[in-house]
Amino acid sequence: MKKIGKLHVLTDEALQSRLTHLQLAELAIAGGADTIQLRQKIGSTRELIETARQIQSVCTKAGVTFIVNDRVDVAIAAGADGVHLGQDDFPIPLARKLLGEQVIIGGSAGSLEEARKCLAEGADYIGFGPVYETTSKDDAGPAAGLELLSLIAKNIPLPIVAIGGITVDNMKEVMKAGSHGIAVISAVCCQDDPEDATRCLRRILGMEPNG
Repeated sequence: MKKIGKLHVLTDEALQSRLTHLQLAELAIAGGADTIQLRQKIGSTRELIETARQIQSVCTKAGVTFIVNDRVDVAIAAGADGVHLGQDDFPIPLARKLLGEQVIIGGSAGSLEEARKCLAEGADYIGFGPVYETTSKDDAGPAAGLELLSLIAKNIPLPIVAIGGITVDNMKEVMKAGSHGIAVISAVCCQDDPEDATRCLRRILGMEPNG
């Protein structure tokens, strides 16, 4: 049974530079994140693999799912639990061939049509968004809103993980719209205390404390 988490924290070194991907992963895990996603668009593949291996090790010890954004090669090299692929990234069916059935594959969708495509291609969950306006992702489209989130949750028989502008103030309505979970970047990475920020999100989600 694949474990699709409810609280996905995407590590980031572009929006903030105080903390490394590994440090953010450790703080988010300490705060109770059940999924860590490594998202790094620049830098050498060799460095990325090394970072991914370190995070995978930390995640394995904590029993937390580790997902690599976009880079199937890095996911394979690091022995990651899964990959998350955007509409213009590596095709899901090809990723499945390379990674096998046991690896988690998430697909991004900003419309019902894109969500149906992810489902048809064999994604295990859908990252839907941006739900709200966001500045964390430079490639994010316009805000899709709660109505569309609700429509997708009703029509697509996969866990829907909402992303984009999600904060402690609006996440309850996101969950009420039918989302399985949330994915955040700045709501953890850009906070003064990422561990406490994660803990706060976890509490609102009603997740049991770790351990």
